[in-house]
Amino acid sequence: MQITAVKTFLVEGIKYNWTLVKVETDTGLHGWGEGTNRPGSPLVEAACRHVGERIIGLDPRRIDFVWTKLYRDMHWMGQAGPLLSAISAIDIALWDIKGKMLGAPIYELLGGAYRTEIELYANYWFIEGSHEPQDYAQQARDTVAQGFGALKLDPFAHVNYLYGQDLSTTNALTEPQKQRALDVVAAVAEAVGKDVPIAIETHAFLNGPTAVEMAHRLASLGFTCMWYEEPALPEFPDAIADIRRQIPLPVCVGERIHTRYMARPILDRHATDYLMPDVARCGGISELRKIANLAETYNVPIAPHSPNGPICTIASAHVAACIPNFFRQEFMAKDVAWSSLCLSHPLPVANGRFTLPDRPGLGFDIDEERLAASPGLRVAPTDRAFYV
Repeated sequence: MQITAVKTFLVEGIKYNWTLVKVETDTGLHGWGEGTNRPGSPLVEAACRHVGERIIGLDPRRIDFVWTKLYRDMHWMGQAGPLLSAISAIDIALWDIKGKMLGAPIYELLGGAYRTEIELYANYWFIEGSHEPQDYAQQARDTVAQGFGALKLDPFAHVNYLYGQDLSTTNALTEPQKQRALDVVAAVAEAVGKDVPIAIETHAFLNGPTAVEMAHRLASLGFTCMWYEEPALPEFPDAIADIRRQIPLPVCVGERIHTRYMARPILDRHATDYLMPDVARCGGISELRKIANLAETYNVPIAPHSPNGPICTIASAHVAACIPNFFRQEFMAKDVAWSSLCLSHPLPVANGRFTLPDRPGLGFDIDEERLAASPGLRVAPTDRAFYV
């Protein structure tokens, strides 16, 4: 079996563009992958096309070989960024091919399922209204009524971009901005009650003292905090560990961690309570599983980051199904209706859970005609956004 073609598709989503990849073989089998990342989705698509040219003629069954070859061949470009997203997309597609070839779901090939229902937490549920605390509260109630048992939001940045644009502020917040964040969280917490954990995102835009201060002020609200996300960038594992020791909230990092090599310094320093690698950024299904195994040796749960398109949601769920240290998986509560846009089967999300199918490979195919009908934006407004 040989790879004969790699096709890329840049498709408009609501939050940001999806970068989808189709790997074709000389047997007629094909696989779908996704390397969605932002900003700069055209860079990711270009990387997918370039990397795709390098695997023509290779055997798609040799998944680890292809991954390692690409990673080592391209390492002069760095160990992260668009090239890792391209490797991620290719890796997912190769697992899809292998599952189809063997007639088994990917989670069966990864060792079998601990669970076939994947508990989700909702993100991007807050996009309507005027973005005042009462608007967040109403949408939070609506989201919980749909069956989601946990929510995430960034009270510091959502929609209004209260920070990140004026670098002269050194990522500090004014007191009105701090109070607005507290008011938003308090409104959401009152709306959903203590039985619904709330994850607080910061996107690493706060400086160290501000991150510590706001963690303490948020904790004083008395809500159930699932985690305090990215209090510092992953380049600073010692700073993250130091912040974790100073605050009363659990910490979660990982959406910007690429490969097990970046995950290890975070784990070695005991810098996080939860790790949230992204299947489209960290190296695909293969690497997400390896990171999860590494985290297990530190007793750290995995909560896959996935604010992307449908293939990432599905691929993450296959890994989540077969790791013992799975916690929750991210889900975009308000995005393009995937089942009507491009998927061969409706996305099986109900009551805040994703139910894995028993179909081979990923268990879903993509309608290329539907993709072609969707605009692939080269520069979308969301590609200029500060928050992920």
